[in-house]
Amino acid sequence: MGEPADLALPPAEEARIGAEIVHEMYREDIIVRDSETAEYLSGLGWRLAAAGTPNPPPFHFYLIGDPRINAFALPGGYIGMNAGTVISASAESELAAVLAHEEAHVTQRHIAREINNTQAADIATWAAVLAAIIAGSANPNVVIGALSLGQGINYNRQISYTRANEMEADRIGIRTLANAGFNPNSMADFFQRLEQQTRLYGAGLPEILQTHPVNTTRIAEATERAAEYPKRSYSDSISFQLMRARTRVLITDPPGSAADWFRSRIEKGAASAENRYGYAYALSEAGHYAQALETLQPVLSAYPKQPEVALLQADILMSLHRNAEALAIYSKTLSANPNYPPAILENAQALIDAGSAETARQMMLSHLQVIEHHIETYHLLAQAASATGNVA
Repeated sequence: MGEPADLALPPAEEARIGAEIVHEMYREDIIVRDSETAEYLSGLGWRLAAAGTPNPPPFHFYLIGDPRINAFALPGGYIGMNAGTVISASAESELAAVLAHEEAHVTQRHIAREINNTQAADIATWAAVLAAIIAGSANPNVVIGALSLGQGINYNRQISYTRANEMEADRIGIRTLANAGFNPNSMADFFQRLEQQTRLYGAGLPEILQTHPVNTTRIAEATERAAEYPKRSYSDSISFQLMRARTRVLITDPPGSAADWFRSRIEKGAASAENRYGYAYALSEAGHYAQALETLQPVLSAYPKQPEVALLQADILMSLHRNAEALAIYSKTLSANPNYPPAILENAQALIDAGSAETARQMMLSHLQVIEHHIETYHLLAQAASATGNVA
């Protein structure tokens, strides 16, 4: 007979509202436009989604340019992850825990269920509130804090129900973590990290913007839930480490500050692939291309087949005007990773910059099924067409 929540907020309406909010976030430059970090989050998110439910909804994942630890789920399966969460995650399982929690809010239809249980608000009211969060605020921090409220939009009247949703998302998220092969204890580990972050704000942040309130009881319950599953250790992927470093550079202004941070870590003996990659990327963004290429060499030697490392090498070579070498690396990387969107998109940008716009356009069109969900795809297609005088 259908879900009661469908009567309050049909799935099609959820998708429309979520898409409109994402449109506003793009317009306000809240979403970080970087194909590599976006693809990493999407891959991690879909790995969890496949382990969480037999028929997952059409999820969409975004990196948000906010240094604070937070994440949010919008109607329609749109999930935002703050850059601060990626940077502060001490393990990939912690990042997975955040995504699994937010995915549970979506799969359990918490916003729709809350509307169904609230007589004081209808679809129009909720849609207006969600839209006003962005449209009515010129402060991106307030925007993100308000968006992160998710199921708590009806303020004090709904706080108790919101906490019930949070507990349900915890329970389902921990099960998803275990099913996906991650450490189920990471949910409690993340809560402790979030609690520390909340304490830093003190009275400076209104309680309504403390989007995921945690306490010792909730942490203890998460720990007890995790104990129901076999203990499992999980080794971080190299992609997680590289994208954590990349995220730090992306949200640090100026890039030289990020370069100083990574250089300090390396000088103190932490010359890991993550720190070398981050240092090389920051140097490149700061315009020190020759030094960046030299810094990247040990990472290239250790991970010669890692696409993120090869793409950074090619990007640096393009900046050094060594176009032929760069294009050869882009082509080789794409051949080895034909379904990796950043390899397609960055190759296309390099071809356009090298004066081969039509080649770039045809290459993108031949891979359109892989890159059609990336906003950068349409920017590059338009750029390539413009360069060849193809106005239509």
